[in-house]
Amino acid sequence: MALTATINNISFNVGDTISVQYKIIEKEVVSGKTKKEKHEEKKERFQAFEGIVLAIRGTGVSKNFIVRRIGVANVGIERIFPVVSPWIKKITVKKKGHVRRAKLYYLRNKTNKEITRMGQRVEEIKTPEMKKVETSVAQVAIEPADNANPQTA
Repeated sequence: MALTATINNISFNVGDTISVQYKIIEKEVVSGKTKKEKHEEKKERFQAFEGIVLAIRGTGVSKNFIVRRIGVANVGIERIFPVVSPWIKKITVKKKGHVRRAKLYYLRNKTNKEITRMGQRVEEIKTPEMKKVETSVAQVAIEPADNANPQTA
């Protein structure tokens, strides 16, 4: 299982939020001066794909990684990028992730709000009402009961 990948001396892990700049070639049919004259124009541009690295798999030349982001109307978009590719211009690591799994396929069933909340600590998620209940339960457990010692009765 591969947990890290390195492209152009930039290392990233599973769970990191990264931005991948990759090349897109667009072909467009353009009409000429006459109606019958048509020719293709090629345009190259770089587009960013930012998301969470779900998995890194393979070894050597066949190593690739899966990046997932949430698109319009909460639709998940995944893209598989090969590590050895002339189409990738640059990768930047936006945020480091701390995960305990090698493959984060379970994030496919989560919403964007749940994914961002998973990075927070459990104590920050708890509401003030939950903290009050926990402290009252702890106080009840600490206080001794009246009939705790049966020898004195």
